[in-house]
Amino acid sequence: MKKIILLLFVTFVFADIRVATAGNVAFAIKDLAKIFYNETHIKVIPVIGSSGKLTAQIERGAPYDLLLSANMRYPEYLYKKDLTITKAVVYARGRLVFFSKKGLKGFDDIFKANKIAIANPKTAPYGLLTEHFLKDRGLYKKLKSKFVIAPNISATFSYAMKVTNYGFVARSLLFKFPKLNNKKHFVELSSFYERTSQGVVLISDKKEARKFFLFLFSKKAKQILRKYGYDVN
Repeated sequence: MKKIILLLFVTFVFADIRVATAGNVAFAIKDLAKIFYNETHIKVIPVIGSSGKLTAQIERGAPYDLLLSANMRYPEYLYKKDLTITKAVVYARGRLVFFSKKGLKGFDDIFKANKIAIANPKTAPYGLLTEHFLKDRGLYKKLKSKFVIAPNISATFSYAMKVTNYGFVARSLLFKFPKLNNKKHFVELSSFYERTSQGVVLISDKKEARKFFLFLFSKKAKQILRKYGYDVN
């Protein structure tokens, strides 16, 4: 009897999957994992970080089963390095916004800010997107001294909430906070939506990981992603 219980326990443990998850998906992944578990009894363990750092960890052999990246660059890089089971596939398209917990009259309020939180452009796709946006508008050098650099986009949102009052964040992170999820608190940077295609790639060949990969393109998963403001096909 003890052997049977031990076998069941081991089977359950190995059914868990570890998903390297970009910071902008920090809230959505919890809902995705809950629905997926209810359907399959497979537990999803998200590891939240910047896409660049998660990719570096995968290169060094970190035991992740999937990568949910904030762009296509990192999963495509891993595919070219022959470190994945599948090619990179777009699972959602996110949005970059300029945010203030104090409220905004418009984008020009950025010049009132003493500090502005942004994600690290070297490792976080939304940080690089922010840098491109500001440089294209000739604002990067003017505002650079005000930047407070966060390690990933979820941390950027925390900085904007607790330290800087202003920040460039992923639209998806506002949906957990109804009082902040309105046009009084953010300005959409719509012309850059095309740069936020987010990619998923399968790292391990575990059947449980394959099930979650396929689940991301199901109707239920798409409903959750839309709930958090993502554009999905």
